Amino acid sequence: MNSERALSPKNEWDLIIRPRRSWWDLRLGELWRYRDLIWMLVWRDFVSQYKQTILGPLWYVIQPVATTVVFTVIFGNIAHLSTDGLPPFLFYLAGTTVWSFFSGCLMSTSNTFTSNASIFGKVYFPRLSIPVANVFSNLISTAIRFTVFLAFLIYFMIANPNIRPTLWILSLPLLIVIMAGQGLGMGIIVSSLTTKYRDLQQLMGFGVQLLMYATPVIYPLSTVKGIWRYAILANPMTPVIEIFRLAFLGKSTLPPLYLIYSTVFTFIVMLLGILIFKRVETTFMDTV
Repeated sequence: MNSERALSPKNEWDLIIRPRRSWWDLRLGELWRYRDLIWMLVWRDFVSQYKQTILGPLWYVIQPVATTVVFTVIFGNIAHLSTDGLPPFLFYLAGTTVWSFFSGCLMSTSNTFTSNASIFGKVYFPRLSIPVANVFSNLISTAIRFTVFLAFLIYFMIANPNIRPTLWILSLPLLIVIMAGQGLGMGIIVSSLTTKYRDLQQLMGFGVQLLMYATPVIYPLSTVKGIWRYAILANPMTPVIEIFRLAFLGKSTLPPLYLIYSTVFTFIVMLLGILIFKRVETTFMDTV
């Protein structure tokens, strides 16, 4: 009897895949069981992005610096936009450092289904592993950009004693979670919708650029007046960038309590994104 039980089908498998029974059957615990796969995907994305390039990871340094130089020349020297008394280069570098992480998470997760359909159709693993891996890959690249930002911050602090970080620097982990959560949540919602509406793929790059101008990346919130200020405040990324500047540069006109709004929005968009993603993943192979 013991040998028969050992050979019974029930005891042959260590994982049984069952259909989802309800909207709330999210099975997020599978992500932890497949954590080795997630780290392999993170390493694959990080290595392959600049594979067979001459400069390699140096592009993580060149891109933010070059973008900041362009912003400084166009918006600082030509357009003469206010930076609340902060050095324009450091002001724009802080904004682009934050924005590049959010936009990178959003763009990389927004094509999860269409870019990985061939893999999804061959083997089972938690589909959410790929967008989660994309977020961690962007976190690594952002850590390099953040190091560049800190280097310039130290230089400007030595040259300008008025630039001093505040205790809000302790909120950096929360800011990272909010940015990652918003990018992941919005990205997987778009990814789920693109399985039926391919037009969204064409609109993503354009839409992210427009969203950047609706976020105080190249201008301080203090320069926005009237009804447009309320429109900018409705953007959940606005408190993140403003609090980041308050933490590291010591200046912001936005009350830190607005960060509660960003946190609540992140939770809602994450929950909504996961629910839609889990619902679509069961049938997307029929439409992709």
